[in-house]
Amino acid sequence: MPKYVRTCAMLSIAIACACSRAADFASKSDEVKPNDNRQSSGVLKDGVLHVALEARTGIWHPEGAGGGSLTLAAFAEPGQSMSTPGPVIRVPVGTEVRASVRNTLDKPLIVLGFGKTRGISDSAIVPVGGTSELNFTATTPGTYYYIARRTPDANANSDLQDSQLHGFIIVDSLNAPPAAHERLIAISWANTLDKKSRTGLGIATMTMNGLSWPHTERLDYAEGDSVHWRVVNFTDIDHPMHLHGFYFRVESNGNGVQDTLLTAAQQRMAVTEVIAPLHTESFSWYADRPGNWIYHCHYASHLSTATALDNKHGVMDTALMSHHMTDKPHQMYGLVMGISITPKNAAATTKSNNEPTRDIRIVQRNRAGNDSTPPVMSFVMDGTPDASDANAFPVPGPLMVLERGKRVAVKIVNASNDHASVHWHGVELESYPDGVPGWSGSGKNILPSIAPNDSLTVRWTPKRAGSFMYHSHFNEATQMGSGLYGPIVVLEPGEHFDAATDKILFFGTAGAGVNVIDGPFPHYIMNGKEQPAPMDLQVGTRYRFRLFNLAGDSPTFVTLNAGSNPVTWRAVAKDGYPLPASQATSRLATLMFDPGEIYDFEYTPTAKGELSLTFGPPPTPPTPPPVPGAKPEPPKATNAPPPPPDPTPPTVKVAVRIH
Repeated sequence: MPKYVRTCAMLSIAIACACSRAADFASKSDEVKPNDNRQSSGVLKDGVLHVALEARTGIWHPEGAGGGSLTLAAFAEPGQSMSTPGPVIRVPVGTEVRASVRNTLDKPLIVLGFGKTRGISDSAIVPVGGTSELNFTATTPGTYYYIARRTPDANANSDLQDSQLHGFIIVDSLNAPPAAHERLIAISWANTLDKKSRTGLGIATMTMNGLSWPHTERLDYAEGDSVHWRVVNFTDIDHPMHLHGFYFRVESNGNGVQDTLLTAAQQRMAVTEVIAPLHTESFSWYADRPGNWIYHCHYASHLSTATALDNKHGVMDTALMSHHMTDKPHQMYGLVMGISITPKNAAATTKSNNEPTRDIRIVQRNRAGNDSTPPVMSFVMDGTPDASDANAFPVPGPLMVLERGKRVAVKIVNASNDHASVHWHGVELESYPDGVPGWSGSGKNILPSIAPNDSLTVRWTPKRAGSFMYHSHFNEATQMGSGLYGPIVVLEPGEHFDAATDKILFFGTAGAGVNVIDGPFPHYIMNGKEQPAPMDLQVGTRYRFRLFNLAGDSPTFVTLNAGSNPVTWRAVAKDGYPLPASQATSRLATLMFDPGEIYDFEYTPTAKGELSLTFGPPPTPPTPPPVPGAKPEPPKATNAPPPPPDPTPPTVKVAVRIH
């Protein structure tokens, strides 16, 4: 959650610090229950939905009955339990929605989403102890939402105690009932800031449908099911949401005011898609392989102890950790949803151990850091010069060049002082080798983590040609931030990889950050270097740039410029999946992408000269011009303390020489 991710995000978090009343562990009150969003609320009659909601205060246990609790506000139907998300409002298009909203809280309640313009563009104020009658007509099918708060900030849930005052509004097309395997998923959080905390947080939790991993609901499907999800991001920052093992087709996106149904030409396949603050997305995927899988945010800190209520003011209470252990000692928290797919025919899913394989051996290493150098973790691979050099710590790990359809047996040797597990990101493989210890696999055949001085062999077959990556899936924030990742290129049978024309650009960070709010944030790196060496290209040669991102907890902004203007390159693929012809087009060479995303572009230089490849944090929005007639700000006192150092990592420029 770095402050340079989105300016508005940090403004809203700062308001949360100033406005939030104490995030006390709860006293006696009603319970705020998780909502799986399967039950619609209200009574629909003669084209009108009558629904009553009330905002109350209760106790929320986002980390299960044995975990910590928070006292906060949530919505409920009268006489029913409060829930997060709040009651679902679901109607066919053309329905008039008449909502009665009662406020039992201590301040006037600003409610958004029930007006004619929807989303955060409309509002109504419900007085303390009062009830307001709100209405709108559902004119356009799509995914929408309602939110409320006791502060005038119109952009986000600024107060921890109001962070769960939200719910879905779904408008269905006429004569089109919900898909058989449709689910609604809400991403939310609740946190406070603490300047004295090592993490910058007082307490924090991140949830999906009101619960944090490993307490989130398990979504059960059968092999062959077609799955459709609608997701709303109710937090103040974006989330790169990643589905293990499967591609999904993005079908719509919206902002609560409008929901745009994408045409066939606009849709694309992906394994990771960024959902912006207070935005919506719907997508479909095909559950064609059995086993256990996960859907999660690819900001590593959003899976870490930083987002656990056991972590108070930057200190982990280890006495509480056991209530949500998964595979000891592996732990994930926060934005993770578990998926289980049962096989149609258990015997048919058994793989033959006699299938020819290519053997690969990789070793996980680590080197301790010091006051001036962060610790480094690295993968080395047999057959490379680094394998015989005990002092070699290449970052990223070695490129794996594989052949589509040729099975591999990868032996992972853990020579580090931490446990190990490797995820093959974007690869459509069996569940067991997917890399989530304590979860991947099925039944009693569950993938373990690899203890120090131990090893494990996993087998899988690359199904398609493209760009993929491998990375740690244990102690994710520390291990990925320390360098445990590498690229995978899968070629068609008979193709050969040419490093001269196939350029790997792997973005990461020089270490793992500790304070996720105020920094200092680790610098961006490309191919393991804070200042990469110049790149040489030849006029008339077509190059393929494969861009991989595992750079911490923020977007990375990349440009390829001639002078101050970007050149033109052609988009080729997203997450290893070829883009449809309508999207495989020439465009300006700029890219904003998040950890967990992979993009391929083609570029052919047309003239000699020098370009610059720049990468780093998103550009700062320009300062708006002063309002005409406004008084200038008074000069600052000469004895004012100097401002704190800027924690934002610098932008890096790499020379690209065209010969």
